Amino acid sequence: PRPRRVLETAARKTGWGKPPKKGQALGIAYHLSFGTYVAQVAEVSVDKGSGKIKVHKITCAVDCGSVINPDTVVAQMEGAIIMGLSAALKEKMEFADGGVKTANFGDYDLLRMSETPEIEVHIVPSTETPGGIGEPSTAGIAGALANAVYAATGKRIYRLPTRPADLRRA
Repeated sequence: PRPRRVLETAARKTGWGKPPKKGQALGIAYHLSFGTYVAQVAEVSVDKGSGKIKVHKITCAVDCGSVINPDTVVAQMEGAIIMGLSAALKEKMEFADGGVKTANFGDYDLLRMSETPEIEVHIVPSTETPGGIGEPSTAGIAGALANAVYAATGKRIYRLPTRPADLRRA
């Protein structure tokens, strides 16, 4: 019942089943970790010429058991979603000359605030034992993103970070 509730909540809040906005596609994913159930829907568009992905909105439904402070849950989910999107879209370690090339943040590309999509978090009421809230939305967001990209292009993403060149060939 808990996985179903988060999936149904995320889908309902996104308007799943209705046609997406012109030029956009939706992808959904579910994740369970640390006793917390999370479903996320990514709304994306892919520039056919450049292969660049734009994430417009993320809708997240979370059941982490009994909630003491809802603001903390929302903040943790938002931050972890941004962290997961950054990993899926940009972050990569590069090596050269027998060592790490990306040795500092100047060499390590992260998601910028201007690239951060609208994020909506919906807490699913629960009386279950509290679960963890720090990381559960980080892991699943790449799946929602990949499913949305597939819906938009017909191309599956098999490695992260995504590479626009791979999508241009799609």
